[in-house]
Amino acid sequence: MSRNRLKDANKDDGTPIPSAPSASADSVDPGVRLSQATSALLDYYSILSMVFGGCCVNVWAYEQLLMMNARIGSALTFSQVVFIAAQGLPEFLVVPPGHRFPRLKPRQVPLRHWAAQVILVTTTSLLNNWAFAYSVPLTILIVFRSAGLAVSMIFGFLLAGRRYTIMQVVSVILVSAGVILATLARPSAAAAAKQSDPVQSAADLQKYTIGISMLVTSLVLSGLFGLLQERTYKTYGPCWKEGVFYTHFLSLPAFLFLVRDVRQGLGSLSDSTGDSSALASWLILGLNLCSQLVCVSGVNKLSSQVSSVSTNLVLTARKAISLCFSVWWFGNEWNAELGVGAVMVFCGSLLFTVSGSKKVDKKADKKADKKE
Repeated sequence: MSRNRLKDANKDDGTPIPSAPSASADSVDPGVRLSQATSALLDYYSILSMVFGGCCVNVWAYEQLLMMNARIGSALTFSQVVFIAAQGLPEFLVVPPGHRFPRLKPRQVPLRHWAAQVILVTTTSLLNNWAFAYSVPLTILIVFRSAGLAVSMIFGFLLAGRRYTIMQVVSVILVSAGVILATLARPSAAAAAKQSDPVQSAADLQKYTIGISMLVTSLVLSGLFGLLQERTYKTYGPCWKEGVFYTHFLSLPAFLFLVRDVRQGLGSLSDSTGDSSALASWLILGLNLCSQLVCVSGVNKLSSQVSSVSTNLVLTARKAISLCFSVWWFGNEWNAELGVGAVMVFCGSLLFTVSGSKKVDKKADKKADKKE
């Protein structure tokens, strides 16, 4: 076909006829389109906004509620579970043809996988919310929970067969030492009570030990949950919305054993002095629930796209911001040991990431050299 006939053919149907590929077309990297890069960047931007914005607001509302009633933990967890499950329920309901009542949509992930995660995430949430009632300040709670990076690495080594560099091991040791130092750093108020009343101090120390034990258990369960979550998303795809719904919906029966605690916690919001104070308490609870939904959605969406260690890194950075805000806004107890421990935790997390990224870069360079 001549060049003129080729042009006429293009004019007739409006569709250009592709030219023959060159011999080197397969070896040319087409690169990434601007639209693809933009959508990816916006996606991660929205995820990080949900994690940092939603979770930080959630911590603020959470501490406000704990200041009103230190034993509101069960009621708070129950409210969060009900709110998130109810918000996601319409998306997972369908009315089959010929049926009057709606049913749950077919799941992408088998129910037994969600059931195992439900046990872990419900127990973790309850233990974290209960710890505050056992003389554990929120500042120590935030630092302590930042050790999730170390737990993720240990479980990754023992259960997933992963290997880590010496620098990563050193960073995790640094994180663990920081957590221990922060845990042993009792607030100044506790030190004053020890000098004034030894009996009261012994009782307070016992409560504090129980609270720390709760956090240790929660930390271990959280590491297992992250590993199961990562495996689930790798096996069945990034179905994070299904994960958010079922991990909350299936945990509702557990609160049948906590009815008394839930009633006590919700009743304390209405018992506030004056109608305006009671209204403010319920508004703060509503803010906590909405921000919890945003936070959980962002964390689950992030977990569906990156590894559990990377997720823990983002959460560690978020906790550092929450810690600084808690000390500044609420004037929480602070001392040198707690400060040094917090710095060790966050620096260790940063060191872990830097060393991990270098390891990935070296592997990529080796693969590129082999291809060449």
